[in-house]
Amino acid sequence: MMSLNSHQKQLIFDYCIGLTSAKETAEAAHLISSNKEASELYIKLKTPLAPLDSLKPESCPDDLAEQTVWRLNNLARSSRTRLHELLAAEQSRAKTIKTSLWFSIGRRLAMAAVFVIVGGAAITTLNLITKVARQKSWQQMCQMQLSNIWRGMNDYSADNDGKLPAVATAEGSPWWKVGCPGQENHSNTRHMWLLVKGNYVKPADFVCQATKDTQISQFDPSKSKDLCDFPSRKFVTYSFRLMPPKAESVSNLSTQRVLMSDLNPLFEKLPQDYSKSLTLTPDEVQLNANSANHNRRGQNVLFGDGRVEFVGSRRLGPARDDIFTLQNTNVYRGCEVPANESDAFLAP
Repeated sequence: MMSLNSHQKQLIFDYCIGLTSAKETAEAAHLISSNKEASELYIKLKTPLAPLDSLKPESCPDDLAEQTVWRLNNLARSSRTRLHELLAAEQSRAKTIKTSLWFSIGRRLAMAAVFVIVGGAAITTLNLITKVARQKSWQQMCQMQLSNIWRGMNDYSADNDGKLPAVATAEGSPWWKVGCPGQENHSNTRHMWLLVKGNYVKPADFVCQATKDTQISQFDPSKSKDLCDFPSRKFVTYSFRLMPPKAESVSNLSTQRVLMSDLNPLFEKLPQDYSKSLTLTPDEVQLNANSANHNRRGQNVLFGDGRVEFVGSRRLGPARDDIFTLQNTNVYRGCEVPANESDAFLAP
């Protein structure tokens, strides 16, 4: 039996506290069942954590990390102040000081300097840990939101004879014009708006918390019945699968391999003036970048069976299909559609 390496130990720890993806969960479960050392480690970790299973998971409040950093900054500042006081006190003393006393003072000052350096290093380390923890929290909140949207789609389908939310779309309609007034046949978000309009999904679930968008707090859900689309791009920071015209009537969620994900990186900057046309030729950076929602580390993807996975690559499946681009398309004008259902294209 091979001894566990650091990666495997970390995997089991993450599995015990519920921070693993679906793939990592399966890997951890297999490791625990096939390795005695892993099984023993799992039991040792899980036993003291068992009481936490009855608690409802909550996201880390933003101000908690900020308050902690603020307190450490104050501690570092007080250490520096103490060092300055020591220096000032020694400078004000008479110059006739014995060599041994100078040595003692030097040691005290050196210790004070060490405290300042250690305090600064601790703050830097804590800032990094806090940043990682907050990103992980946002990533999990994003996954919960996508799961809420999937449940909303299922509830909508159950209330509408098994049909998924769909709206009429004129051929050649520009799917990028979200909230365009007076042009109901535009945008690829109007069918998802039906979930908001019918109270199946909360408006806030369509804004990834990692984007730090404050516009969602200004949105009045009571006005949703008077609208046919999200008011603007600020209120929806995800991308949804654009189906071929002949596939709009598909009513089985599980047949769709990919449904939606974090915002498509190709279309982060779109014309604000909808009277202008869109012509986009992606460069190498855009063709390889992950979504900006999570600092380019990857994107949460919602699959038709309800799974939500955070993936570090935008090319999924055996065919390595790029979910953010259309096959055989180099220039985008915002009205293209996939040639077939095998081309999963998530449009903004």
